[in-house]
Amino acid sequence: MQFGHLAQRLFNTPVAIRPEKAEVIIAALGERLGITRMLRLNGDAIELTPQALTGDGYNYADRESYDNGYDLVGGVAVIPVHGTLVQKTGTLRPWSGMTGYDGIRQAFLTALYDPKVEAIVLDVDSPGGEVAGCFDLVDTLYAARGDKPIWSVLNESAYSAAYAIASAADRIYVPRTGGTGSIGVITMHVDFSKALTEAGIQVTFITYGDCKADGHPEIPLSDPALKRFQADIDAMGELFVETVARNRNIAASRVRDTQAATYLGKAGVEIGLADAVAAPDAAFRALLAELA
Repeated sequence: MQFGHLAQRLFNTPVAIRPEKAEVIIAALGERLGITRMLRLNGDAIELTPQALTGDGYNYADRESYDNGYDLVGGVAVIPVHGTLVQKTGTLRPWSGMTGYDGIRQAFLTALYDPKVEAIVLDVDSPGGEVAGCFDLVDTLYAARGDKPIWSVLNESAYSAAYAIASAADRIYVPRTGGTGSIGVITMHVDFSKALTEAGIQVTFITYGDCKADGHPEIPLSDPALKRFQADIDAMGELFVETVARNRNIAASRVRDTQAATYLGKAGVEIGLADAVAAPDAAFRALLAELA
């Protein structure tokens, strides 16, 4: 993956991700992206394998010889939602620290219509990711409620876009040290104009349309552009709030009042963002017991 492509997915585009995770990603790629200094933004875990879920008591012969994007364990399809979430990866499973909404959607729909699948578990461990594609996927998951049991089992956390996905399930289980929340949207604008001037580089944009160059890092962000971008972020944030309120059947004001805060284990249950505190294997066994 080219670094320029990574930069396009990080800057000047809305993301639903924890700010500190965004900082880690940018710091790791800083020099390659031409960033040598950073300002802190205002405002991570065991993989859930079939063996970790169930111990040694189950036969895994159900698993298909081809990869359909999930593991079939005791009649339950386990779909991984791991790492940074992006709109498209072209893969059914997590790849290079990312999971694509396209892969989650395909795996979910396959499991939904697979006669061998009695229930679906979203195995979530993610700080969030891109807004693009997230809420369409969430609506697809939510619309399937009632067809088969859908549970979100956090191992360990579901923040931001990952929480939006987790909230679409019938139930959410979070471990004691896991987290929920960060119901908000953030975008980052990097202004290189002073650095370019000091380096003796002058950039001239030739555009049709007064707003065509808004947001480019080579020029300062104007007040009108900032207001328009803030309006877009506010609209996406309200969509996030309304979606979680619908999914969790709680008042939108209650979700909005969290102000994108995160909640550890029991605190998330108390505020209504999760249903119970349980280790991933215990949550999975509870689902198997209901299916028995």
